[in-house]
Amino acid sequence: MSKIIDFYFDFISPYSYLAHKKINVIKKNKNIYFNYKPVLVGGLLNLQGITAPIFIKSKLKHMINDCDLIAKKNNLDFLWNSKFPINSLNIMRGYLFINADVKDLYLNTMFEAYWKNNLDISNKEILINLIKKCKIDSDSFFEGIKDSKIKDELKNVTKKSHDKEVFGVPTFVVKDKIFWGQDRLEFAVDEYNK
Repeated sequence: MSKIIDFYFDFISPYSYLAHKKINVIKKNKNIYFNYKPVLVGGLLNLQGITAPIFIKSKLKHMINDCDLIAKKNNLDFLWNSKFPINSLNIMRGYLFINADVKDLYLNTMFEAYWKNNLDISNKEILINLIKKCKIDSDSFFEGIKDSKIKDELKNVTKKSHDKEVFGVPTFVVKDKIFWGQDRLEFAVDEYNK
C-alpha cells in the first residue's frame, strides 16, 4: 500500500485554505502525496452534533484574528471573505466531477478566489468565470454536478469521514491516525515519514 496523507477539506473553511497553501509548499520540497477528500463541513458538523464557530460570536471573532495571525506568520496571502459563509455544495461537487488533470488548478483557483480575492464563489456568474480559468466547460460542469453519482459521492465521503471520527476541517489522516487542524499538518507529515 502506498503512503498517502488524506486531506479532508471544504472550500469555505479558512483553515482548509491555509492548510492547502502549506501543502503546496510541502509538495514543492518533498515527495509526499496528499489525497484531497472533499466534505461538506456543514453536513459533517451536523452529523457530529457540533455548532459551527460562525454561530458563536466570540469564536467567529477569534477565528478571523487567528487566520490573520497564521497567514502573516506563514507569509500567505489571506483576506477574510466578506460573504462568509457561502453554500459550497456546487464547488465541492465540482471537485468530484472534474477531470484529474485540472484538479490542482481548480483547487488553487477556488481557494484563492474565496480566501485571497474576496469573491463570492457561490455566485453562478463568478463561478462560470473561474471554471473557464480552469479550462473546464461550464455547461458540462453544471450538468455534471447534478448527476446523482456525484451527489451521492459527496454525501458518502462526508458520511465516511464522520464514521472515521473526522469532526472538522481541515483534517489529515495518515495510517488511520487523525490529525485535526491546519496546525497539525507537520505532525501528519512526521507520521507519514515514519
